[in-house]
Amino acid sequence: MSYAKELQVAELAVQRATLLTKRVFHEKAKGTTSKDDKSPVTIGDFGAQALIINAIRKNFPDDEIVGEEDADDLRQNEPLRSQIWELVQKTKLDDDAAEAVLGGPLKSVEDMLDAIDAGKSAGGAKGRIWALDPIDGTKGFLRGGQYAVCLALMVDGEVTVGVLGCPNLPVDDKAPLDSSIGADQNDEEGKGVLFSAVLGHGATSRPLSRAGLQPSQPISMKPLSDITQATFCESVEAGHSSHGDQAAIANKLGITKQSVRMDSQAKYASIARGAGDLYLRLPVSKTYQEKIWDHAAGVVIVGEAGGTVTDAFGKKLDFSIGRTLSANKGVVAAPKAIHAEVSKVVIEVLSSK
Repeated sequence: MSYAKELQVAELAVQRATLLTKRVFHEKAKGTTSKDDKSPVTIGDFGAQALIINAIRKNFPDDEIVGEEDADDLRQNEPLRSQIWELVQKTKLDDDAAEAVLGGPLKSVEDMLDAIDAGKSAGGAKGRIWALDPIDGTKGFLRGGQYAVCLALMVDGEVTVGVLGCPNLPVDDKAPLDSSIGADQNDEEGKGVLFSAVLGHGATSRPLSRAGLQPSQPISMKPLSDITQATFCESVEAGHSSHGDQAAIANKLGITKQSVRMDSQAKYASIARGAGDLYLRLPVSKTYQEKIWDHAAGVVIVGEAGGTVTDAFGKKLDFSIGRTLSANKGVVAAPKAIHAEVSKVVIEVLSSK
């Protein structure tokens, strides 16, 4: 299957949601609250989730959705609820045909809250299930770094469609990565990319737009004949990924370049288009489980761009179990030709601890 309609709806829904997140990105006060795990959530997270889930429900009413947020706190917080509703009402694409594809606006505050709460699926191995992270990299979003709006469709546990909206990445696929890209960013002219992939059909990038979809071009990972020249990406937050283990792996591989630290699935997007080469996210805890919405879109985009993504021990990431990757630990993403070499060193370093 080509999943043409699913891809179109996902791309337009993510593109429209980035308009909302960009509006919040420029505000000093982002309506931030804390969840039970102490991670931050903003009015942008809630608003983007409402818009995207509304579009999915209008087009694919029988599909399930695994979303990161829920509306429990909003039902008790009228000022925050009103802020989000105002944002949602203001956000639309400057293209009536594109808006029609998405199924029209949310009709009321209750409609908005119900849309947010429609992301409570438990996930699983059967049927069509969307994985949504309305703002991946919220800490990056808050500090003015990288973030991504992420949406993927899983069919019987296999990720088949993936879309990433990265408002602060350069449009130019050939723009090199350097250590400054993780902080002090903006979405000015020349920034803002929509990355997409369908399983078996390749990966693309295109500029984000306020209207319909712009022309796309295929992307691919960079051929890497000398692994010592690789650029590797990792998370900014030490709580998300073991910087020490990753430095040891880079050293064993002979990589001398400084790592590029950035938040969100912008890392997957950056290596998929050849701006970087490797993405390492190694476990910091024996009990931590990765969330499916933090990886699903990026995994299919990297895979379709010529890469391989496994966990830290070489196992395929299993999205069929539920809301987390409970059968996996960590992430290693690299071009197919060198993934086995990288994976071998990762296992050596982790096994020596």
